[in-house]
Amino acid sequence: MQNTKVRTAVVGAGKMGSIHAKVYAQLSQSELVAVVDVDAGRAKSLAEQYNCRAYSDCIDLLGKVDAVTIATPTVTHLQLAKIFIKNNIAVLVEKPLAANVKEGTKIVELAKKKGSVVAVGHSERCNPVAQAMKRLNIEPKFIEANRISPYPFRSTDVGVVLDVMIHDIDIILSLAASKVKRVDAVGISVVGEKEDICNARVVFTNGCIANITASRLALKTERKVRVFSRQAYLSVDYLKKSGMIIKADPNINVVKWINEHKAAGDFNLTTVNWPDLLHIEQLQIDDKEPVRLQQEAFLRAVTDRQFMPEVSAEEGLAALQCAEKILASIEKNKWDEGIGENT
Repeated sequence: MQNTKVRTAVVGAGKMGSIHAKVYAQLSQSELVAVVDVDAGRAKSLAEQYNCRAYSDCIDLLGKVDAVTIATPTVTHLQLAKIFIKNNIAVLVEKPLAANVKEGTKIVELAKKKGSVVAVGHSERCNPVAQAMKRLNIEPKFIEANRISPYPFRSTDVGVVLDVMIHDIDIILSLAASKVKRVDAVGISVVGEKEDICNARVVFTNGCIANITASRLALKTERKVRVFSRQAYLSVDYLKKSGMIIKADPNINVVKWINEHKAAGDFNLTTVNWPDLLHIEQLQIDDKEPVRLQQEAFLRAVTDRQFMPEVSAEEGLAALQCAEKILASIEKNKWDEGIGENT
């Protein structure tokens, strides 16, 4: 399929489906063939924007496309992915990979059996800030992630862990590059039955520790990560697409400098400009659209199997496994009328 356009389609004409359709229509390596949605009117409306076909059943795509994006409710991911994988059609599944680890495992195993390309839409991994962190090739010892926002009134079939925190789980797993050893978490439900706020502490076998907070009940939106490593300290903001690095090695003589000035009697803390003593850099960040980078990597993997998607099905499953451990810990530490009885 090299040097030819990939025939693409989007399943799900909601907000995320609309974003995927727009990008597919813009990419030179893609030919957007169709949009599918159980709501025929919604499918038609989106298809008309990009001059492609509209269908209400995925079966209508068979034989017409090479790759699809599934942007439907999480509970439908396994059912839809099976249709395409069994028919040798590459799949990009919006995050999370599936409703649970059991279903996610079925997708991964079927993809391996059929030799199919399956990617997971953890678009935050393609955020220019995350890409910039990746290029630093650091070895983190502690990661703190905060992702809070007002209630989105979408993804009500899943709680904040699978809807929001899953982004940071995926990025942290890629940075830590180690197996999860232990998870402790607490979460509460306010609006519905699923958790709306969660804090999790994840300990990895290599000693790295991550503290993750997610909320969909905040009055403002914040997406920040701090990383402590042997090589540097990083503070990044996904929303502002900015970041700061304080490198460790060039700061070795700071203490020596302070001691020398103290000994000379000319050290005055109020006159010290602390940033002058540190090796501070602004993170070099490319301003590229995450979904575009994600789809480019996906289509490259479809046309040339030497390449991998930005987030593979196996990585999507790993994020789901970690998320499930967090949800199990929330259940174990559940707040109820009996709280305090075992304290």
